[in-house]
Amino acid sequence: MDDRAELLAEIAAEMRETARRTGRAALSPRVAAALGKVRREAFVPPGSERAAYENRPLSIGYGQTISQPFIVALMTELLDLQLTDSVLEVGTGSGYQAAVLAELAGTVCSIEVIPELAANAAKALAVEGYGNVELRIGDGSVGWPEHAPFNAIIVTAAAQHVPPTLLKQLRDGGRMVIPVGPQHSEEELLLITKRADGTVRQHNILPVAFVPLTRGKRD
Repeated sequence: MDDRAELLAEIAAEMRETARRTGRAALSPRVAAALGKVRREAFVPPGSERAAYENRPLSIGYGQTISQPFIVALMTELLDLQLTDSVLEVGTGSGYQAAVLAELAGTVCSIEVIPELAANAAKALAVEGYGNVELRIGDGSVGWPEHAPFNAIIVTAAAQHVPPTLLKQLRDGGRMVIPVGPQHSEEELLLITKRADGTVRQHNILPVAFVPLTRGKRD
């Protein structure tokens, strides 16, 4: 079994183990295929390629990490993406999550507050051929109003509360996945669904640990 297949097997086992809390016992075939296709080694810093398929977060510099593959898989699975969907990602990081989303949705709008990370992600995404990802440098908590509303929103850093601006930019019938909790404490991964009448419903999924959502000046 190669490294990628072994990682997918580990993710499948973890999905089964957490099914009672997540409501998802297995990845959908589309999400599993996307994870199997995206070259995670293309999105880690030089020298970390051998660790790319370990089921753990990896440092990408600037106090940030590329998330554990299981968490990437679970958050992606919870969004129930379709090929025609428009997705907002808050926290581009390495670009790996954006690449996975790009395999499943029509367009991905991704915001990163750290310019150096945004530049690295843009280069990696271009080299890997993901032309349906548009990047912006700025404060992700304010979203991307020019492209709203979005069918799905994914936040890859921990917020102390769900940003109201992001809720406004979520399309009726849309889904948001976001880690929320007090700073320097354990967060909870939330799935938020927006009903056709604009009301929202929140599901607590799993305890998680993410770097804090960093606010900054938007370009």
